[in-house]
Amino acid sequence: MTARYCSLAQQSAPAFAPGLAAERLSALAGGGRMWVNSTVLHYCFFDGDSDGSVIPVPGTGQNRRVSWVGAKEQRDVVRECFQEWQDLGVGVRFTEVGDRSEAELRIGFQLGDGSWSTVGRDALRVGVNERTMNFGWDLTAPGERGTALHEIGHALGMQHEHQSPFAGIHWDEEAVYADLAGPPNHWSRDRTFFNILRKLDPDEVNGSVWDPQSIMEYPFGAGLILEPEQFRAGLHPPGTLSAADKEYVLRWYPPTEPVRPPALVPFRSAPLGLGPGGQADFTVEPPETREYTVGIFGDADTVVVVFEERDGEARYLCGHDDGGTPHNATLRARLVKGRRYFVRVRLYSAWGSGETAVMCW
Repeated sequence: MTARYCSLAQQSAPAFAPGLAAERLSALAGGGRMWVNSTVLHYCFFDGDSDGSVIPVPGTGQNRRVSWVGAKEQRDVVRECFQEWQDLGVGVRFTEVGDRSEAELRIGFQLGDGSWSTVGRDALRVGVNERTMNFGWDLTAPGERGTALHEIGHALGMQHEHQSPFAGIHWDEEAVYADLAGPPNHWSRDRTFFNILRKLDPDEVNGSVWDPQSIMEYPFGAGLILEPEQFRAGLHPPGTLSAADKEYVLRWYPPTEPVRPPALVPFRSAPLGLGPGGQADFTVEPPETREYTVGIFGDADTVVVVFEERDGEARYLCGHDDGGTPHNATLRARLVKGRRYFVRVRLYSAWGSGETAVMCW
């Protein structure tokens, strides 16, 4: 029997400015969807009768609302899986909240809509009344807990493992299309190509070696994979976090010490001194309430994010990713006297002198 598969929404590849050096393109492709470290990712479950999508009722000319509310036992599986990722010691934290406007990750349970998630920071592009993650089948069924671990992996920025160009998989493509067109997935050829047959850029994937045991790997039945030969009879990952999964996520989100970052004083630049993938954190305690600008100086591709401390937690306020453009990351935000803010800067790559700095003014 064919497994149920995670179905990511089709999106166009990010467009970078022409003429960028290979090193810059590699850094941007590899880190473009990753969160800055020390981010607190707040998640919520849809919980009201009015939450859901409106779909047509065939043959009636009318619509009906489909609920996004999940039963407690379904929500509990997801909570346990967030905790399992957290227990690795990663530098990001997960916190459940009841208000969807406070959540970066909003989770629904619409049966029949498949299981899927936005990838990493793509969640920030989704409206507060929409899902960033959905579970379309029973997570308490045998073998389905891995679905929740898999979707949280996407939320952390991880991609499908079988789409790695390092996998060396030679597919029987027509057999794959035919298999996915039938139950329980009923996928179009475009959806099958996007989620299975399409090869990712080497810089997008979860490491430089294919990991067939990864939580991000689909299971496949016999006859779909022609090469490597040992998988002709099928590929059956265990549905748990592999050693390579843990190594990858800890490399991007290393454990952080509970120390207060240095102060970023208005009108005084702070040198960054970062290598590719490095991050610098600062606190800002504004001397007056007004709109401030936070900007990066120097020849560098960066993402800069501002968080506001509320109830002892850092809540996402705004961010800017220069995305390989000729312009440095710069943002404007209203900061309130008496409150504490955090500025986090992550470097994709630097060129020229490599000297970079951040300033608030």
